[in-house]
Amino acid sequence: MARMTGRRLLFAAPVLLVVTFGVFAVAAASPFDPVKAYAGTAGLTASQETLDQLRANLGVDRPLVARWWEWLTSAVTGDLGDSSVMRRPVADVITERLGWSVLLATTAFVLAILLGTALGVAAARRPGGLLDRCVSSAAYTLEAAPAFWLGLLAIWFFALRLGVLPAGGLTDSGSDTVTFGQVASHLVLPAAVLGVSQMPWFYLYVRQGVADALEEDPVRGARARGLSERTVLLGHAWRSGMLPMLTLIGSRVPELITGALLIETVFSWPGIAAATVEAATSVDFPLLAALTVLATAAVLLGNLLSDLLYGLADPRVGFDG
Repeated sequence: MARMTGRRLLFAAPVLLVVTFGVFAVAAASPFDPVKAYAGTAGLTASQETLDQLRANLGVDRPLVARWWEWLTSAVTGDLGDSSVMRRPVADVITERLGWSVLLATTAFVLAILLGTALGVAAARRPGGLLDRCVSSAAYTLEAAPAFWLGLLAIWFFALRLGVLPAGGLTDSGSDTVTFGQVASHLVLPAAVLGVSQMPWFYLYVRQGVADALEEDPVRGARARGLSERTVLLGHAWRSGMLPMLTLIGSRVPELITGALLIETVFSWPGIAAATVEAATSVDFPLLAALTVLATAAVLLGNLLSDLLYGLADPRVGFDG
């Protein structure tokens, strides 16, 4: 396990280098002007000399490789630079927003896994039954439904029509303090929508895996020995059928991040979505690079976690990957 983890971490270093350079290259080719974005409305009447001076102050007049290398060497020492659009250190912007994004994504991911697993096991007991047909149809429908559309639908139904849940934000309007109760109530809709949007893949993997396991000889032997259906399902088929689902965890991380950004925007959740959008449209090199590295690292860690879980669950696989 330690050797595989070490190899993956060594592999991650060049990947992150390439990703950061790609961010600077794409941003440099972008039609958006970071100087005008920084100046705002004042840039419309500013002289060319003022804009050139501002360009020099921001460092965007230097060559692409020079900007990238300066940011990289500073980032290694913990200095992520200053955000030109937020007018604050990048580290502060990420620190104050990342926790809320992690809370939303983690809650939604756990919900997706638990709900998908429970429904998958229940549907696999009777393939082709009423529950299987209904849940499978809903899963295929949710697979094709955009996360932002589900979010808008949830706001219309639960917040506007029924009035049982808040439509967005982190706290109630007019509240100056952040309390656990307010955060919990405001988290319900975005986490539920994001979790439901991720659930179909877990459900389909678990359903197929458990259904296949129920047809294997060891499970048939357990039934022939007179074991109860509950013991056969949960003690044998469920454990065997869960193995393929473990590999799905890492592959869903990119979709989870993308979905979280959309859901944060729809529900005005104070995560990194707004910062990501502003960094992209304003060509904020330091902030854009840091957020991209963060997302890439999350994907790499998700893939590593999948392999570790699979190796722990099935010792036959080992940790040679």
